[in-house]
Amino acid sequence: METIVAARAEELSTALPISHGRSAASWGAIVAGALVAAAVSLIMLALGAGLGLTAVSPWQGYGVTAATFAATTAIWFIVTQWVAAGLGGYIAGRLRTRWIGTHTHEVFFRDTAHGLVTWALATVVVVSVLGSYVSSLIGGGFHAATTVAAGGVESIATSSMSPAANYGLDKLFRGSGDSPSGTTEHRGEAAHILANAVTSGEMPAADRAYLAALISNTTGTSAAEAEKRVDDAAASAIAAQTKVKELADAGRKASAEAAIFTALAMLVGAFIASVSAALGGRVRDQHP
Repeated sequence: METIVAARAEELSTALPISHGRSAASWGAIVAGALVAAAVSLIMLALGAGLGLTAVSPWQGYGVTAATFAATTAIWFIVTQWVAAGLGGYIAGRLRTRWIGTHTHEVFFRDTAHGLVTWALATVVVVSVLGSYVSSLIGGGFHAATTVAAGGVESIATSSMSPAANYGLDKLFRGSGDSPSGTTEHRGEAAHILANAVTSGEMPAADRAYLAALISNTTGTSAAEAEKRVDDAAASAIAAQTKVKELADAGRKASAEAAIFTALAMLVGAFIASVSAALGGRVRDQHP
């Protein structure tokens, strides 16, 4: 019995390949595929930004709106992952070393693992090295749109006022008829009153009466005209602030949706990289 067991052990030892502790991973092929995938990702993201697919324009009729921002970003990310991960995984599969005497199932697993690791390495490279640039490509357009809309309102309460805010104060203190008032001493106080109205969402009756009397006495306009100027200025400033909040909320929702679709696109990229590496590895084994 012992003789049979020893003979069987010797047979198995000669039939199975001897492992020398070498890793089955071809890191050179993995790094090469990851670099290709990272470079293609950057090219695709830059192309998407250039085509206006990942930016919100502050002008009506240009770029994409916040409502379609998440959808177009998701589609472009999926296309980017498909192309970049597919190419990177295929490169890794074609460049890896040939595994002699390895079962076909093991070869398939190793190839898919090579594709997955290639995708993971490319993702880390893009996020760590190019993260700020990618963020600026994706979010720069929407940030610019919000900033343009918010600039006029925020500047009301600051010392450095925008031309739009200055124009609003000019209208408050215009002289009666066609004659300019030339008065600027009360502009700061009026700006503070308007800023408080924007913050609270309405102008208190005492502030309204005081500002209307100030305008009437300074410009010589009637009390009714002064009150109309105050009401128009307050309504315009509050409406602008409401618009800014709506843009910010739309941006928040679009960013959340884009983040979900980005995760989905990354999962698609991982799958495509694995399949492409398996295809590349099969072609590699067919041409030793």
